[in-house]
Amino acid sequence: MTVLTTMTPIGRRASAGRVTPLLRWGRWAVLVLAAVLYTWALGRNGYANDYYAAAIYSGTRSWKAFFYGALDAGSFITVDKPPFALWVMGLSARIFGFGTWSMLLPQAAAGVGSVALVGSAVRRSLRGLDERAAGAAALLAALVMTLTPITVAINRDNNPDTILVFLLVAAGWFCLEAIRTGRLRTLSAVAVLVGLAFTTKMLQAYLVLPAFALTYLYAAPGRLVRRIGHLLAAGAVLVVSSGWWMVLVDLTPASSRPYVGGSTDNSVWDLVIGYNGLGRVFGGAGNGGPGRPPAAASGDLPEGLTRAFGGGGPGGGPGGGFGGTAGAGRLFNDVMAGQISWLLPFAVIALVCGLLLAARHAHGPATRPVRAALLLWGGWLVVHYAVFSFSSGTFHPYYTTAMAPSIAALTGAGGVLMWRAARTSRTWSLVLAAAVAVTGAWSFAVLRRTPEFVPWLAWMIVGATAVAVLALVASSFFAAKRNVDRDGPAGRGADRDSPAGRGRRTAARVTAGTRVVALASAVAVVAGLAGPAAYAVTPLGAAVNGTNPTAGPSGLSGRGGPGGMGVMGGMVPPGGMRPAAGTAASGAPASGGDMQGDRGMRGPGGQVEAGMAAYLKRNKGDATWLVAVGSAQSASSLILSTGEPVVAMGGFTGSDPAMTVDLLRRYAADGSLRYVLLGDGRGPGGGPGGGPGGGADSSVTAWVKANATLVPASEYGGTGTSTLYRLS
Repeated sequence: MTVLTTMTPIGRRASAGRVTPLLRWGRWAVLVLAAVLYTWALGRNGYANDYYAAAIYSGTRSWKAFFYGALDAGSFITVDKPPFALWVMGLSARIFGFGTWSMLLPQAAAGVGSVALVGSAVRRSLRGLDERAAGAAALLAALVMTLTPITVAINRDNNPDTILVFLLVAAGWFCLEAIRTGRLRTLSAVAVLVGLAFTTKMLQAYLVLPAFALTYLYAAPGRLVRRIGHLLAAGAVLVVSSGWWMVLVDLTPASSRPYVGGSTDNSVWDLVIGYNGLGRVFGGAGNGGPGRPPAAASGDLPEGLTRAFGGGGPGGGPGGGFGGTAGAGRLFNDVMAGQISWLLPFAVIALVCGLLLAARHAHGPATRPVRAALLLWGGWLVVHYAVFSFSSGTFHPYYTTAMAPSIAALTGAGGVLMWRAARTSRTWSLVLAAAVAVTGAWSFAVLRRTPEFVPWLAWMIVGATAVAVLALVASSFFAAKRNVDRDGPAGRGADRDSPAGRGRRTAARVTAGTRVVALASAVAVVAGLAGPAAYAVTPLGAAVNGTNPTAGPSGLSGRGGPGGMGVMGGMVPPGGMRPAAGTAASGAPASGGDMQGDRGMRGPGGQVEAGMAAYLKRNKGDATWLVAVGSAQSASSLILSTGEPVVAMGGFTGSDPAMTVDLLRRYAADGSLRYVLLGDGRGPGGGPGGGPGGGADSSVTAWVKANATLVPASEYGGTGTSTLYRLS
């Protein structure tokens, strides 16, 4: 078979190994591009996601709120995620003062860091083959990572996914180093980083573990027993680095800490296995979905697992709420395709072809890190694709930013391996041409779904793809002629058939073929990245939709396909609530930006009317909290507009049983709380049945109506349907 035997062996370092200035400076250029994309006009994003912004602000006012990740400085309830990402942004806000730039700049820096780490990991994995090829692969991987549309959008927001990705990419980098060196301390660093990622977004951090563990077990040096021992030791480190905060919180008496938002029993463990764990995959626990276990009856499961499957809520179900119907095609639907899937087909092809090329030289000293890298990034991609595609719980498009490192690394590494093979192999020229054709066709299909968006771009991609494919097919001619010259057909003259003559002809053919493949590959890169680049620049032109950031044509986030729903489309602030005012109340943090269009909507809660907010501040006295409202969506906007702590009785969804009659009675007795707002759309008094989410502990609402004094709307100039009560 001449496909592999005619190329420079993958297990042997090529002679042309020096990195050109273009590649060297290209790395820095890509990092500069990433920094521009992630920071340009960042100030217009204001608070981004009010929910997390309120927690970050509260953390600057109270170290207790900072440690627990509490929504309010009075530490009534935490956000529904662990606090590591809040700590990163909160420390910046404490040092430089709370504001848009101090909050979002660490996110952008983490995004740039992820780009650098992906490029470095790819380069170090391939440098045993050829420094120039390794540099090209690293540059391509970094560029793909930079231009992934959903990554640009989320890196300009304050959701925790940016920090999660940075920690996981760093863990992947160290895992490849541990595989190369076989050192336990390097593998332990992987465990620490994944543990910190767990303290950022819980079980989503563990999606990389199958790829890490299996790749280390297969490719690391040493005996099998030694590798297993290292994995067990790293597992112990992972347990400690993941569980320390959870254990500290759950061991702290409930009366001395905030309620754990998102949980049903005020424990982090319930949050891990329920709302932020199995509930995301199978639905239930506030994540919607079918609300039942797939195999066993709920009665056969432990109490925590039963809660993970029990009960549905808005935003989930088979449609996943925000990302479309669960299934193999979810990542290719109208919402998701333009966010993450542009190069997903090419990455899969590159993974398969890269493994085939590496397998032909399995015993070469340089192939072990190549195989390890392909297996690690390939496993990363497969697990994330499976979980994100088939999850029945709440699924936001920005979750898929965790797939970007694997797609980028496989595109860079696998693409360059195919390019090296295509220079001298007719078969691999045709394989690369097919991969380019598939990528161009998919880009065309995605862009034609919104023909009004840069209408000429789809046709430009078709033209560039056609040029690249034809050039690669033509290059196969040079590869075929090279084989003919090498074999020396019978009947030729002695001079033409002499070794020297054949060598000159072969060198000429190889040089011409290499140039054609290089030109075709450059055109293919332009064609493959044009679509993602067009989407990637759109977040720079408008304020981010903080609760569900996406890139691409305006309004695309509302097209979720069957079972989907508009993210913010059609959502109107409840009665008595108003959109964010242009200026904050006295003493409140400044947002530093206008909210424009559907991308600028910071959350469904809106704000309390300006007159009511001013009234509450005037009459707060020495109370700990300004007012109690139904949900965190309402509370976060009020915290940011007034700068005062606000009780979110029902947490993020409005259904957390955080507030009880006994607790409310105690707050009223000791003067910690003077006002309760009912009918703000969510939480107590906000839905049918009067309880959070429409019925959870409606006794709170009944007690307020029976024992508190209704404040006439004329006292604060109210015009909405919300009702304000004064506690005695």
